[in-house]
Amino acid sequence: MNIDGLVGKQNGDGGWPHRRGASWTEPTAYAVLALLAAGERAHAERGIGWLLANRRADGGWPACAGVDQSCWATALAALIPEERLGAGAHRGAIRWLLGTTGEESTFSYRLRQFLLGNATPPDQKSPGWPWTPETAAWVGPTSVALLALAKEGRRHPAGAVDVRVAEGREFLLNRMCRGGGWNHGSVSALGYPADPYPETTGMALAALRGCHSAQLERSLEVARRFLRECRSADALNWLRLGLSAHGELPAGYAAAEIQFRTVPEMAIDVLIAAAGQGANVFWES
Repeated sequence: MNIDGLVGKQNGDGGWPHRRGASWTEPTAYAVLALLAAGERAHAERGIGWLLANRRADGGWPACAGVDQSCWATALAALIPEERLGAGAHRGAIRWLLGTTGEESTFSYRLRQFLLGNATPPDQKSPGWPWTPETAAWVGPTSVALLALAKEGRRHPAGAVDVRVAEGREFLLNRMCRGGGWNHGSVSALGYPADPYPETTGMALAALRGCHSAQLERSLEVARRFLRECRSADALNWLRLGLSAHGELPAGYAAAEIQFRTVPEMAIDVLIAAAGQGANVFWES
């Protein structure tokens, strides 16, 4: 596993860079999750300290220190166990996720489109999550938000959480490519069917764990093909998670000869190994 690599990349302020340099929320949250799963509490606690120091008043987290806007990485912080992150910080992250949607789902946007005579496209009828507020929703941030809220719903059942999980799942199913799989979130480009990407296909499948739909079989086949063909560390990590979520990861599969260079890549590899030993931070309550 990549535990030593993660420890070695921790910055003096307690956070982590994507690869080197300043600390960012995304790699810090991934590293904290991985080190907690691996039992490396001291380094994880320093990372949590960095996260709490950079938490915004609205309950969310910015992409990095000094940015005055919360973003999708709030969902990663929400995946950190509540007893480690702190109950107040955890509740704030969940509230931020519940209150955030893609701009195309807002009342003002839809009213403007209605007045212009534009009907709401079928793939925009259920709200997803954007990378940053007041922008369009996409598959990547929606998938991570769903992982966080589904986990929250198992631990603290609530109607508002259930509604957003159902809406997010419908968003993903509506954005599935015609032949299966997902790209950034567009089912067509310039009038032609759009092709799926391996990493977003894996992310969406992970987020749709427990969702039973005839549509998913096409996407599982696409994911199995990607797993055989692609050599991207990020893509292989999410494909492994996505296929595992549906019990479809080939027995004994190992991502051989793949170098994990970034902190998120190393951290997710550690989390996959921990899940294989019964500690899955994405799905356990």
